[in-house]
Amino acid sequence: MISVEPLSRNVFTDKVMLRKRVLIERINDQLKNGCQIEHSRHRSPFNFLVNTLAALAA
Repeated sequence: MISVEPLSRNVFTDKVMLRKRVLIERINDQLKNGCQIEHSRHRSPFNFLVNTLAALAA
């Protein structure tokens, strides 16, 4: 017999992850459009913080 339990867990996990992704996409969209923040690859968390603060201050 095929177990139904792992499938139901995956569906629930997928729904939760999709909601999180939507929230993250909204925040990214607001930052890009409202604060004119561009995507860049930061090599350190400090560089990320400096870039974000500079964009918010501008």
